[in-house]
Formats: sequence, structure tokens, C-alpha cells
Amino acid sequence: MLRVTDSIAIDEGELDKVATAVELRFDATRAGWLDDEARERLRVLAGSRMTAEDVILIDARRHRTQAGNREDARQRLADLVRRALTKPKRRRKTKPGAAAHERRVQAKKRRSETKRGRGRVPGDD
Repeated sequence: MLRVTDSIAIDEGELDKVATAVELRFDATRAGWLDDEARERLRVLAGSRMTAEDVILIDARRHRTQAGNREDARQRLADLVRRALTKPKRRRKTKPGAAAHERRVQAKKRRSETKRGRGRVPGDD
């Protein structure tokens, strides 16, 4: 079992390992414990690592041993699924504070004075 969270673990039967290269395949459609929202977040997070058939391909080549690469691929899959299971916090709209507004106005006034001083000098024709 690949432990993702305390309550979720991926069964070894849901993972395909290729013997010649360390490539881990995880079929997200077979994972009944994954709801539609999490599956969509997983699709976005996986990006090009997910095929059109919702199979995630993780290629691991960091370590010199196949066992090390297998463990690396398993951990990367667990991290990816863990991030997909976390619902993002809703963004709360905010407005700039009064001090920030005042700093912006003062900066605009300084810039205006600088530009106003660039005009022609009277009597310099």
C-alpha cells in the first residue's frame, strides 16, 4: 500500500511498474476514492504527465538503483495526489489601505512635477 494520507492509501494493484525503466503508471479513473473535483485538480497538477486516458506517468531516474527510483516515483505520486486532495482556499478580495492609496497619490504628484519641469524655458528661443 502506498500511503497518501492517514485515511487514503493506493493499492499496489492500481500501480503498474515497467521492469526495463522506472516508470510508474497510475490510472486515475480506477481510483474510486478520488472525487471529481480532486481528479480535476490532479489533472491540472499532473499536466503533461497525464495522458488522455487519465493515466499518470511518472518517470524516475534520479537514483542509481532501480529500487531507489521506484521509491522516488512512488513518493512523487503520493505528493501529487496529496496536493490534489487539498482544496484550495478561496481568494478574498481586498482593497488597498488608506496609507497605500496616499503613497500612490504622492508618487503621482512627484512624477507630475518632474514632467512639468521639462517644458521649454521662457525666453530661450
